This record gives sequence, C-alpha cells and structure tokens, in this order.
Amino acid sequence: MNVERNKKMKKVLSVILAAVMMLSVVTLFAACSKDAKTDETGKDNTVANSAAVADLDLIKQKGKMVIGITEYKPMNYKENNEWTGFDTEFAQAVGAKLGVDVEFVEINWNNKFNELSTKNIDAIWNGMTITDEVKDATDVSEAYAENAQVVVMKSSNLDQYKDAASIKDLSIAVEGGSAGEKAAKAAGLANLVVSDTQALALTEVASGSADACIIDLTMANSMTGEGSGNPTLGFSIKLEAEEYGVAFRKGSDLTAKFNEIKKELVADGTLDKLAQKYEIAIIK
Repeated sequence: MNVERNKKMKKVLSVILAAVMMLSVVTLFAACSKDAKTDETGKDNTVANSAAVADLDLIKQKGKMVIGITEYKPMNYKENNEWTGFDTEFAQAVGAKLGVDVEFVEINWNNKFNELSTKNIDAIWNGMTITDEVKDATDVSEAYAENAQVVVMKSSNLDQYKDAASIKDLSIAVEGGSAGEKAAKAAGLANLVVSDTQALALTEVASGSADACIIDLTMANSMTGEGSGNPTLGFSIKLEAEEYGVAFRKGSDLTAKFNEIKKELVADGTLDKLAQKYEIAIIK
C-alpha cells in the first residue's frame, strides 16, 4: 500500500513540476513579448517597430539620396557625361547639407509615383510642376521656382498663331504625364504626339514630325532661339503659370528637412547664384 501510494505521489509531483516549468516558460515568453511591443511608457509600439525606417534615416544609412529625373535642360542635363543643371546642383547642395551623396536615375515620367512609392528612388526632383495629382500621390515640398507651359514652333510661324484656339488643328508634341500634356488637354488640343521626354517633344518639332510642342518655359528659354541648339524655333503662347516642387513619399520626414535646407540655401545666397547661372525664377 505504501509503495503504491509513493508511486502515485511521485506521478503527481512530476505533473506539478512539469506544470511549473511550463508556466515559467510562458511567463518568460510573455515578458519578452511585452518588451518587444511596449516602450518605457508601457504603450504598445508594435507598429512603430515594424514600420519602415524614416526616409531621413534611410538615406543616411545608404549614404546617398536617389533622385528620379528625365533629361531636361536647364534643370537636369549632361555635360561631359556628367549631370548638371539647376536642379542637379540644387540637389547636390541639399545632399551636402544632409551629409549624403546624390545619385540621379532617369525614369519614365509616367511611372514617377510608382518609382517613388516602391523606394526605387527617394525623391522626384526634375522641374516638377506642383499639381493636385502630385499632392495626392506624394508629400510635396514648398515651391522653389516659377514656370509656365509654352507652345514652341518654327519662329517663322509665330505671327500666325496667337492663342490656344488658333493651334487646335496643329499636331502638338508633349511629354507623357507632364504638365504640358495636361495643359494641352485643358486647352482642348486633341491632336497630340506623346513623347517620353520634353526634349524628345522638342525634337519632334525640330524634325518636322510635329507642328509644335508644349514644354516648360525654363526649357524653352534654354533650348530655343538664337544661340541655342534650336535657333529656328521660338515661342509666344503661354498656357499655364505654375510652380516647381520636390516630391517625397507620403508622410516622409524629408519634406520638412528639404524646406528647412532650402531656407538655408536662400539665406546664404546659394540659390540666387544658381538662379542667375541657369536663368531660373526662384521662389523664396
């Protein structure tokens, strides 16, 4: 009887010991989980821990800021196989303030928002017009330059065409997804030749493949008329006034940082020097 009772007690003790050990493991796991999910205030920070790294931290970890552009003189273009231009030098000045390099990547302008949201690039910075679409899709900076959409054509034809209504039957080249394309549609122009870049839209006119093109005033000033690569082209019709900004991801902390650095570059004269060099009307 005593032997049988001892066996039963050993079994009970074994079960109790196993239960205690299991409880200890569960308690330890819960404590670890709590440490992972809560901060010193006791608030759950699971979302914060799993969220993407802030963009400012991200580019500093990478050591560079990747900027999506198209070739667009005088904002971003190549000389001796190196990028230069107003936006190029502006971005490099901002990168220097942030302590990171700047890398320029040519993108399809129609896919610019997707390139940004998927983190293939960190910013869209290429003489980009601030529109409702841009505001909806990105976190856009304060405006830094003024611009307008203009109609470029053979200089010999300028006297014949005075307004948007007079060019409705012309073939008009535009960059796909650009402010120029939107301005053309808003003006009721339907005979559009869609190009990948503004530079190609300008080439369509120079080659005679299109009667005119709608491009940014900044580009038209730089690339048409006497002394330019297109001395027989000119413009007189302005469709829409606009402003340029830099697009970052929604909620990005880079937006506020850009605005802060822009003010510093205005105060120290950097932007004024660039504006004079590239004939850009900056917004202070």
